[in-house]
Amino acid sequence: MSKALLEVKELKQYFPISTGLFKTINLKAVDGISFSIEHGETLGLVGESGCGKSTVGRALIQLYKVTGGQIFFEGNEINAKNIKDYRKVMAMVFQDPYSSLDPRMTVGDIIGEPLDIHKTYKSKQNRRDRIQQLMEIVGLSNEHANRYPHEFSGGQRQRIGIARALALNPKFIICDEPVSALDVSIQAQIINMFEELQESLNLAYLFIAHDLSVVKHISKRIAVMYMGKIVELASSDELINSPLHPYTVSLLSAVPVPDPNIAKTKKRIVLQGDIPSPMNMPSGCPFRTRCPKATEICAKELPLLREMSQGHTVACHNID
Repeated sequence: MSKALLEVKELKQYFPISTGLFKTINLKAVDGISFSIEHGETLGLVGESGCGKSTVGRALIQLYKVTGGQIFFEGNEINAKNIKDYRKVMAMVFQDPYSSLDPRMTVGDIIGEPLDIHKTYKSKQNRRDRIQQLMEIVGLSNEHANRYPHEFSGGQRQRIGIARALALNPKFIICDEPVSALDVSIQAQIINMFEELQESLNLAYLFIAHDLSVVKHISKRIAVMYMGKIVELASSDELINSPLHPYTVSLLSAVPVPDPNIAKTKKRIVLQGDIPSPMNMPSGCPFRTRCPKATEICAKELPLLREMSQGHTVACHNID
């Protein structure tokens, strides 16, 4: 095994969908993806809504029963029998700070819940001290511990969720669109907090988002997903400056530019064609129904990820 903190091999997550009396068909939310994350690294995972990126995060921490593939953490395989042990070193920050917190629990109990489940404190005072420490780390006051989630703003609630994720000193955190529900000014504060925590605690992140401008700011490498598959993976700078896959090029063309003079000269690539149904995928390349470069081979063969340069892989038949 490699020295990667997390290694994912051919991960599959299918959901059976009823199509009639005693008939089901598999919805392939994640269909055989592989990647790795090093200690202290951030891997960004981007793609449009419905591409399967949030499902990847939930499958890694086994909130779903994984359909296929292997997940290794520090060289050891994670399975249903040992997942509770690995949830001490893996945590998740959810997208919606409004629905991810129990409205009937105080902030102190929400943050302390992982401590209760894994029995990591020796006394009630030890538990209170740890909760206070976590609240200080994320910029909350100790007096907030006895309040309820509805008394806080969206940004403060997301800080509560981050404090809960940090409770057991994890090495790896799955960030599932943690800023998409927040105002732009609050987004910057949360992103900066993630970076400060990573530097001080040597955390690794899988940062899931659909906003490339956010992802490129925090990520060392970026993976682009389309219809359950990774279509391109490269370092953040290389993917932004030299995208190869037509889908990545289209995504980058939609990123707003703050300079009006540059924005005037920037050409937006609008994809034509229909988005295929994940329950009835087209043959060959799943992107071919919308791709301006599609040829005959795209309909016949599924393109596999291949390395075009050092650390830059892409799944496309028509890359020169």
